Amino acid sequence: MSDAAVVPRRFGVRSRTPAVHNLTLNRVLVGLLGLVTLVALGARLLAPDDPIQPVGDFNLPPGSPGHLLGTDMIGRDLLSRTLWGIQASWLSALAVVLVGLLFGGLIGLVAGAAGGWVDNVLMRLTDLFLALPGVLVAIAIVAALGPGLVHTLLGISIVWWPYYARIIRGEVRALAARPHVEAARLAGASRLRILRRHLLPGTVPTAIVTASLDIGNVVLLLAGLSFIGLGQLAPAPELGADTARALTQLLAQWWVPVVPGIAVMLLSLVANLGGDALRGLLDGRR
Repeated sequence: MSDAAVVPRRFGVRSRTPAVHNLTLNRVLVGLLGLVTLVALGARLLAPDDPIQPVGDFNLPPGSPGHLLGTDMIGRDLLSRTLWGIQASWLSALAVVLVGLLFGGLIGLVAGAAGGWVDNVLMRLTDLFLALPGVLVAIAIVAALGPGLVHTLLGISIVWWPYYARIIRGEVRALAARPHVEAARLAGASRLRILRRHLLPGTVPTAIVTASLDIGNVVLLLAGLSFIGLGQLAPAPELGADTARALTQLLAQWWVPVVPGIAVMLLSLVANLGGDALRGLLDGRR
């Protein structure tokens, strides 16, 4: 037996291999996704103060008594506004990704399973939306309908579904060529049964991983639209809008714009790391 095949022991306990360390790290990162979701759902309970009403002196620095992250220019608690902003950004990103996944995934599933002219028509429609500059289209839609969270979500959702349609369609076409699907087809299984029993379950891991990786991108896009005034209306807490409104205080009271900006960065980081870790957990080869 080669030395590489021998797992060393220390104090009678089998040492942990790199694969075990990677598995543990992936589980921790996926757990962070769940933790952020719980924080977003429980923002109302976790926030110590009203996020809209002034609750103390203005521009208190972080660490002030009763205000862990300080207060803003009119005396609102920054911790409360950040927690509510996380709720708005995270749950909105989840909504956009879910709508895009359901609509785009359905189109990709039908196109990949049906083939022929149905596939051609649906994919040309998808290509039409993919050819449009997504961010500019979202901005135009929000600008036409007026600023507001619902309009922002609508604008992003309209340009987000084609990516899922393309990915799911490609996955379905790959699955359709596998031996077990060919065997089911030769055995006389109906197209609907093949779609329900063999094709749809095979696309779930890819859909989950793609959606989890997209959450961070949607969070950044929502923050960007809010930053230029096309997101949540004041005085509602929103991370991008709060950062934009407080930029004039960056040199004097740096924490007012920096705290929501760091929250956006952390949300995007957790979403990307968690999505990559989820891909590692769902990858059977690991």
